[in-house]
Amino acid sequence: MSVGMTGAAWVAGVVGSPINHSLSPVIHNAWIEEALLDAAYVPFNPPPPAFRGFIQGLRGGAIRGLNVTIPFKEEALALADEASDLARRAGAANLLLFRDDGAIIADNTDGTGLLAALHVQAEYRADAGPVVILGAGGAARGAAAALLEAGAPAVRVINRTRERALVLARQLGPLVTGFGREDAHVALRDAACIINATSLGLGGGPGPDIDLGLAPHAAVVMDMVYKPLETGLIHRALERGMRTVDGLEMLIRQAVPSFEAFYGRRPPATINVRALCLETLAAQERNA
Repeated sequence: MSVGMTGAAWVAGVVGSPINHSLSPVIHNAWIEEALLDAAYVPFNPPPPAFRGFIQGLRGGAIRGLNVTIPFKEEALALADEASDLARRAGAANLLLFRDDGAIIADNTDGTGLLAALHVQAEYRADAGPVVILGAGGAARGAAAALLEAGAPAVRVINRTRERALVLARQLGPLVTGFGREDAHVALRDAACIINATSLGLGGGPGPDIDLGLAPHAAVVMDMVYKPLETGLIHRALERGMRTVDGLEMLIRQAVPSFEAFYGRRPPATINVRALCLETLAAQERNA
């Protein structure tokens, strides 16, 4: 039961383009209602050229903060006055906080969500062995930064364009190695974890063209894509009997520190937001 909103409500939200697919409002508003907070969490969909002006207009604390999704994460970091070490290392921000004095603070909770999802669904620790990341974009960079921070002994980035993987490796340091798709067998041979950090598989496509048979059977396979929940990559991993981690768990886990930053308390554990998200995904599929 909600207490309803007043003029003193704490407002936060999520910004992206497009944003209709986002489950973040489902998650945060369920927590808000369960906690009986005078608060709201709303989606924003500015056209990409208007993003800078949109963010600048929120200086001074008109709202508490924003989660940031595609395609704005790198620009969000550039607009911030202060940034956490993890956001700087990731080269992107998925969380902006607006202080009353006009300052914008950037953070990145994607890595926190990734590590928590790996632990919850597969009991995986970052220091368990080499991690292979598919893709060399912002999501891959954020994942690599978080894994290194948590003690991963090696991170191997496989990208269709090998040069992009090499650039990312040079930026993140000696524990990161870049590979082209033609060298996947080298990167996968003793991998403890494989993570899809591309959008391949979104909407039910086949997913990244990677041969899981090249990896140890004990390797954990994670896909950041959560629509569909069982992506092509996850399906192939399950067929081989491998442990899997889905993108929905990562989304929920990264939302926890965001909620704390926006509303000053941990989200209530008395509501199953994963079940609510699954219901929403099912409804979206029926209406597609």
